[in-house]
Amino acid sequence: MDYVTAQQLPLSILDLATVGRDETVAQSLAASVDLAQHAEKWGYKRIWYAEHHNMSAIASSAPAVLIAHIAAHTSTIRLGAGGVMLPNHAPLTIAEQFGTLAELHPGRIDLGLGRAPGSDQQTFQALRRTHASAERFPHDVLELQAFLGDESRIEGVRATPGAGTHVPLYILGSSLFGAQLAAALGLPYAFASHFAPQALTQAVELYRREFRPSEVLAEPYVIAGVGVIADDDPDVAQQQLQITRRQRVSLLYGRGRTFTDEEADAVLSMPQGRQIDEMLTYAGVGTPDEVRQYLSWFAGHADADELIVASLAPNRDVSLSTLGHLAPANSSVAVGS
Repeated sequence: MDYVTAQQLPLSILDLATVGRDETVAQSLAASVDLAQHAEKWGYKRIWYAEHHNMSAIASSAPAVLIAHIAAHTSTIRLGAGGVMLPNHAPLTIAEQFGTLAELHPGRIDLGLGRAPGSDQQTFQALRRTHASAERFPHDVLELQAFLGDESRIEGVRATPGAGTHVPLYILGSSLFGAQLAAALGLPYAFASHFAPQALTQAVELYRREFRPSEVLAEPYVIAGVGVIADDDPDVAQQQLQITRRQRVSLLYGRGRTFTDEEADAVLSMPQGRQIDEMLTYAGVGTPDEVRQYLSWFAGHADADELIVASLAPNRDVSLSTLGHLAPANSSVAVGS
């Protein structure tokens, strides 16, 4: 497997296919295509799309379909799921989906795997999930890996497409469970520090300490998520951050209702607001130089081999320009500098 290590950290993008307040889903998906085409020119290593359900502001509920569409409109950039919530699916189904992608776009497809529902409790039930589904996650990862490999773990069942494609697997997580599993299986580990930062350093330390080399990976490989907003005018960057904080108040506490700015600010000043700020613990916000410096610090703090940045800017133009400012073609992030 081609897991890159380098003196300068690779930079990648997490695209949530966000649907803006005045946008349609179709417009959001078109913007994701546009972002991928720019990212390819800008030198980003990969773009990942996350599986979320029943969220009106996120259009990436079917990562394999979205990846197929964007892969057809790009040429070289790696594309993948960051991730597929495997307990929502049968391993064979995911093997066939990503095996198809790998056959259509050889050498460009990644498959990140998580065990969270990616949804609320009602959606959990609509997906026909049970709590046992999450408990089977380690077994299902091995079953999926075998379907994508050369020998199935289930006699008489072969993934077509899928078998022999060896689509690279990544374990996603925000707790010690994912770190332990990735280490035990000898797989790369991606930590969701862009929204669940609490266990970052502990999880990465555990993963590196307990890592067992495998056929696909000789040494541990860590991808760490981080939020970013970069603008030549630092006031614009801070204004975009404040809009994001307000939007998250409605997302977490609104129960379908959108708070006014005044109401959201009131919540942010309360203890409940601390949860939102904790989610944004790892966020580089400011001028492009300031954010690049922040990413260099964060790379060392996270002990990461690669950073995957998520633009926090709600404004589509600021979001795109943020990623342009930070593009590897324009700059690079030094390890621990």
